[in-house]
Amino acid sequence: MEGDNEANIELSKDKKSYIDIPEADFVEDVDSFMAQRENDGSVDKALKKFDENHSKYKLMEYNLVNKRKRLKAQILELERSLEMIEKLQTEKDNSHDLETQFLLSEQVFVKAIVPPTEKVGLWLGANVMLEYSLDDAQEFLIKNIEAAKRNLGYVEHDLDFVRDQFTTIEVNMARVYNWGVKRRQAVLM
Repeated sequence: MEGDNEANIELSKDKKSYIDIPEADFVEDVDSFMAQRENDGSVDKALKKFDENHSKYKLMEYNLVNKRKRLKAQILELERSLEMIEKLQTEKDNSHDLETQFLLSEQVFVKAIVPPTEKVGLWLGANVMLEYSLDDAQEFLIKNIEAAKRNLGYVEHDLDFVRDQFTTIEVNMARVYNWGVKRRQAVLM
């Protein structure tokens, strides 16, 4: 199952990101920052570097948003499967067949008659389906729902962290830009 390894990640208290997103440094002293060798007093160089970092954070945000969307869809699908397993468990002792509908392909449902059963096939992906007892299938699905929800929490946390980095970068850009404006004004006077 996708993300099982990620579900085992535990974050230490001093780490700010689950996937080691680099933290943007806040420029406290603009004068000393601009005097650094890589900036050499050039506002354009510093702003270009900040803009590149801003673009990197945007890409990270895009990837995290897509991962969040996939996890939400996965959780929904797992919960639907768990609901069906629970329905099969309540009906397994009945002597009559269960009439239901299942998704054949996108937006196409088929009516089916399901006899009472003790086993169910779970689609694991990558063209793999395994047969489980109803109890084992329920346990498997619950475990995977918990892991997916935990991963979703990690992704949400990292999205918040990335958005904080945007703010830091944007404030840095404004401070460096204003520093350059003040320098130009001082030269003109």
